[in-house]
Amino acid sequence: MDKLDKEILNEIQWTFPLTPKPYEVMAKKFGLSNEELMKRLVSLKEAGIIRQISAIFDTRKLGYKSALVAMAIDPDKLDDVANQVNRHPGVSHNYERNHEYNLWFTLAVPPGSDLKTEIDKFSKLSGIQKTRLLPTIKLFKIGVKLEMVEEKKSDIKPSEEKKKITDAKFVATEEEKNYIRELQKDLEIVERPFLKSAQKLGITEEQVLEKIRQYEETGIMRRFAAILRHREVGFTANGMIVWKVPDEKIEEVGAKLGAFPQISHCYQRPVYQDWPYSVFSMVHCKSIAEAEDMAKEIQKQVNVNEYKILFSSREFKKTRVEYFVEHEFNIEDPITA
Repeated sequence: MDKLDKEILNEIQWTFPLTPKPYEVMAKKFGLSNEELMKRLVSLKEAGIIRQISAIFDTRKLGYKSALVAMAIDPDKLDDVANQVNRHPGVSHNYERNHEYNLWFTLAVPPGSDLKTEIDKFSKLSGIQKTRLLPTIKLFKIGVKLEMVEEKKSDIKPSEEKKKITDAKFVATEEEKNYIRELQKDLEIVERPFLKSAQKLGITEEQVLEKIRQYEETGIMRRFAAILRHREVGFTANGMIVWKVPDEKIEEVGAKLGAFPQISHCYQRPVYQDWPYSVFSMVHCKSIAEAEDMAKEIQKQVNVNEYKILFSSREFKKTRVEYFVEHEFNIEDPITA
């Protein structure tokens, strides 16, 4: 990758022109021809750097229930359990982390399904000592942006403003489900990439774009953007910083953590007797030492004494949840060892 590739990746992770010819708009911004920009994007995709370009939806706004799940597993059974967990279609991220709770995964289930029922399906697997269900109590921030250009790295301080959205209830009609199914697909790198979706949905390109804008304004869609493969671009230290925060300070600390550009995710989650950490935040760095230094700097500013960083030592699964495609699988099928 040259510097221009990195600048393009910075842009496309956060901003995508919602016009019939988006790559042409982006090309002008970088002083390139449409063909040159598309050629670069195709190369970055073929190299495995861009995972996909699509709508990124808010799981909960679509009526899905989701949670982070932590499991303490006998080390010699970890691979077997991780492989079975991966088989569940609602599991999108699954990591080994350096802690007694050594398997961490996210699970999302469609409207009408029950999270605990799905988690209980794993109980017949041998080697699981403990399971902790950690649903989101309050979301402070979600939005990964990997800073590709070294010189553009932000200072470590809470400088970001929260995006304003118009609150609106999503009703999962068949028409809306069709839009979601189509917009979550990987967008082609062609001159008019929204045309195929418009034809499939039986509407115009402008109607497709209007629907995307509406989803963004109401927060149903977080953004339309490219998702990068972290490790392929050098962000190998995936650190989950968990904070032990007194109840009366959770709101203040969560909001402040969410304003750091370096933090991609920030949530309040339940505590347990053996897990006293109520606020979870994620950082993505190029080394463990960099992440540890960053955590120390953040800690000074949020003024929380007790925290831990759990690094992912192995990635068992990383994909996107496919919404409203449950007809393609039966989530009630028993998952057996």
